[in-house]
Amino acid sequence: MLNIAVIGLGWWGRIIVDNIRNSDKLRVVRVADVNPASEAFAREREIAFCASFEQVLADPAVQGVVLCTPHSQHTDQIVAAARAGKHVFCEKPLSMTRVDVLRAVAAVEQAGVALAVGHEKRFEPPILEIMRLVKDGSLGIPLQVEANFSQDKFLALASDNWRLSGAEAPAGPMTATGIHLLDLSIGVFGEADTVHCSVKQLGSPLTNGDTLAALVTFKKGGHALITAILATPFAGRFAVYGSKGWAEVRDKTHPEAPEGWTLTTHLRGESLKSVDMPPAPAVLNNLEAFADAAQGRAPYPVPREQMIANVSALEAIFRSAKSGGIEKVEG
Repeated sequence: MLNIAVIGLGWWGRIIVDNIRNSDKLRVVRVADVNPASEAFAREREIAFCASFEQVLADPAVQGVVLCTPHSQHTDQIVAAARAGKHVFCEKPLSMTRVDVLRAVAAVEQAGVALAVGHEKRFEPPILEIMRLVKDGSLGIPLQVEANFSQDKFLALASDNWRLSGAEAPAGPMTATGIHLLDLSIGVFGEADTVHCSVKQLGSPLTNGDTLAALVTFKKGGHALITAILATPFAGRFAVYGSKGWAEVRDKTHPEAPEGWTLTTHLRGESLKSVDMPPAPAVLNNLEAFADAAQGRAPYPVPREQMIANVSALEAIFRSAKSGGIEKVEG
């Protein structure tokens, strides 16, 4: 059992805490939040509360931290946690720049602690099946990814919420949802080469942009066409097209409360196949993979070089959204 502290008790931090209550691999022994009102949530769940990240790092009972904090704080918090000997699970994005993610990864490697990231879509059964089809060659040479992750949950947020700020979300929907699809695309193709991104405010009061489209090219070839919207009801789709066939997964609901997926495949010489897949606790499975890595039972399944590649491409998307042009991915 890995004793952890959850840092940040906003919407997703509370979901994380409640997910872990169903785990036999992790136990939340402390939570921290700058908002004193969050203490009531901790009290209801009989978990120790504090207002300081530093207090958490000083607690010898805490073996690992789960960071559900604003994006710009992640790198410094990862470095501080690693130096304190704590394993780190960080919500996405891991960092906002390539320089910062390299600093974060160097810190955990120097400290010898585990590092995991909140890309729960990697742990969804239909995504695992698509990645298997890519890896074993069933789809042939990967040619293109088409993907969308849209939601309208942010319409209920106050206009000054950090998730809507230009500093924390420089490309509107990208850090909210699009980054998951970028991560999966890197899982298919590897390191990105160039990006071209457009962000518009079209259907909401979200002044930082509610509609995003990005074209990503990759060093090994192939494209990813990524869209993300914050002004429409939930939609989730991820499709990989290869030289021997294609596979597509459609989400039935937001990962917050999964109700399953529809997986469709069409391989050359075979008929199209579509199957409904039951819900699975992908968020918890990711957290438990973190616990397995921290306690030496199994390596964390997302390679660190892909974590770095994801942030490197994300930074280029930020630049492209601002410039309107094609931007080279560093690295």
